Amino acid sequence: MENFGGKKKECAYEKEENGVGNGGGIEMKKKWCFKANESISSASGITIRGTLGMLMESRNLNDKRETIPLGHGDPSAFPCFRTSLIAEDAIVDCLRSSKFNSYSPSVGIQSARRAVAEYLSRDLSYELSAEDVFLTVGCIQSIEIVLSVLARRGANILLPRPGFPIYESRATFSNLEIRHFDLLPEKGWEVDLDAVKALADENTVAMVVINPGNPCGNVLSYQHMKKVAETARKLGILIISDEVYGHLTFVNNRFIPMGSFGSIAPVLTLGSISKRWLVPGWRLGWITVNDPNGYLKEAKIVDSIIGYANISTDPATFIQAAVPKILEETTEDFFDNTISILRESAEICYDVINEIDCIYCPHKPDGSMFVMVKIDTSLLEDIIDDMDFCTKLAKEESVIVLPGICVGMRNWLRITFAIEPLRLQDGLRRMKDFCQRHSNKL
Repeated sequence: MENFGGKKKECAYEKEENGVGNGGGIEMKKKWCFKANESISSASGITIRGTLGMLMESRNLNDKRETIPLGHGDPSAFPCFRTSLIAEDAIVDCLRSSKFNSYSPSVGIQSARRAVAEYLSRDLSYELSAEDVFLTVGCIQSIEIVLSVLARRGANILLPRPGFPIYESRATFSNLEIRHFDLLPEKGWEVDLDAVKALADENTVAMVVINPGNPCGNVLSYQHMKKVAETARKLGILIISDEVYGHLTFVNNRFIPMGSFGSIAPVLTLGSISKRWLVPGWRLGWITVNDPNGYLKEAKIVDSIIGYANISTDPATFIQAAVPKILEETTEDFFDNTISILRESAEICYDVINEIDCIYCPHKPDGSMFVMVKIDTSLLEDIIDDMDFCTKLAKEESVIVLPGICVGMRNWLRITFAIEPLRLQDGLRRMKDFCQRHSNKL
């Protein structure tokens, strides 16, 4: 026991035999007092990146075929999903101007915040101001900030199942109790509102809605979203609306921002330029306060967001500076081209999956870049579960698919169709061959 500035600190000692040069004998040596924060390991759990990395290592290196990545969420890896020249020029112009080499304000530079507010206000019945927007290092930092702000002692949060696993990781790390409500595949992956009502109590602070859906590829209707907002109001909780895939819709339901119902229940909208502009590596996201009634400001949530930003990092200043031109000048032709490719790929994905006996797709994707499909392991003779399926598929066919367990659904798969159509067809054909080879012959 040692005393440091009036505080006692316990440090263990161990015996160590001195070498010959030290005259021999026994010396008491203090052990190192540092160790890792174990809560980080427990919070990370099963991650998408970790699982995809493991699957890549499972491949047969003697297989000379191209690896087909159907488990990723980064379309920019493929030439058909290149960002607009306007976005590229905006970045280059800001970088070469030498005006944006300094630190930015912790909440983001004013011109970029104003541009995001104007961009999002196009879909709302009320106007957002720059003060309603806080810029972040991609949407993952938005999740980190919002969950940290809400993490008071004893609080719990309602998360969708299946969902995006970063929410579980950040909630666990912030000591927020997690309660899962199901999304209903037979109803187009709508929220099970009865489950939400049953799960919530006086310590519930928020529910998360991801629309368009990751991992389900669904797009919620206006009517259902209104019911979600009305439920949140009755329960006295706010809605965290993850809209990273906003406007990436290509079938029936058009994209409706949850902020449209901000007068019913307060909404924190999380978004970014990552997916719609196909630039996830630029790491530019935002948190938006959709709360015309001012409940979040009254509860000091807004002050806490600002406080967290003051002790955190912020996006690169020159990327922030490019945001106004990116949001204001990108043409509809660019967006239409992206939607056209995604629509074609979604059709291919749905049609081929329906030809595979052991895989069932309950809902044709309406948006985002993913679809959830269920495996019937009883029709496969040597496949234990979804992880086993994906590991063997990677080894035998060099096709990478994300096991459903990573998003909370055992014996399901998350398949991305944000890939060039010909490569998608090749990957799905290999998956079909794999399933036929492993089919139960009885």
